[in-house]
Amino acid sequence: MSEVENRTASAFAGLPVGDHSNELPQKSSGLSHLRSYFSIEVTTNHADLLLLLCCLVTGFVDSTFYNGRVFWNKGNTIFVALGASGQNTRPYGWARSLSSIGFFIIGSLFFSRFNRTFGARRRGTIVSSFLLQSICILIASGLIEGGAIDGTVSRTPIVHWNQLAPIALLSFQSAGQIVSSRALDVGEIPTVVITSLLCDLFSDPLLFDSHIKNPKRNRRAAAFILTLVGAIVGGWVYKATGGVQTMLWVAAAVKFLLALSWIFWASA
Repeated sequence: MSEVENRTASAFAGLPVGDHSNELPQKSSGLSHLRSYFSIEVTTNHADLLLLLCCLVTGFVDSTFYNGRVFWNKGNTIFVALGASGQNTRPYGWARSLSSIGFFIIGSLFFSRFNRTFGARRRGTIVSSFLLQSICILIASGLIEGGAIDGTVSRTPIVHWNQLAPIALLSFQSAGQIVSSRALDVGEIPTVVITSLLCDLFSDPLLFDSHIKNPKRNRRAAAFILTLVGAIVGGWVYKATGGVQTMLWVAAAVKFLLALSWIFWASA
């Protein structure tokens, strides 16, 4: 049968006329390439630079809430203990701290198991982790910006239970930071814990060695400085605006940019 007859028969049978044999493989190939790209492990070279930016984010968030005295409590375990013994001056203030601890634990469980399931250093895993962290901050900021939750300073002992929502979101996402620091082999930058960082920094036997010989010391010092800078900036912005949402938008934007950075990060 001639080629013309073949085409005619195909047309009458309702089949596509012409050679379409390469179309489906091309689509599948593109999808496979994308899947393969995001399943590749990223290199940990210079990963500390992105984790150091997380320290800046921690400074933004912590200083804002500490100054606002609305949601965030330092020394959460002590606040819970004082509340349990009836010594907390703010009724049910311990609930905020308990919520912060609880959702940090949940976040640690979630992100660690997420990493183990999908591969801690795979590009898709890291991008997804940072995107989720960014979304958590965005939701917290949106709740305040939209007026669902009061983001101004509160001097009264009135308990606003809806304030537990941003506490939960921010505590959950902060766990993702510290889990990522472990996964990327830069545990010397915990990103959310200053006390242990300072202890490790100043108890380092090579503290006064040159910057070339002691990169871990360099990272710890930079992490502390960036957290401090972030806290100062967050404090200034809170003082100027009287609300906590501004720096939350900035923190969410930084986290989103970090997620984008991991998309183009070099492979291992």
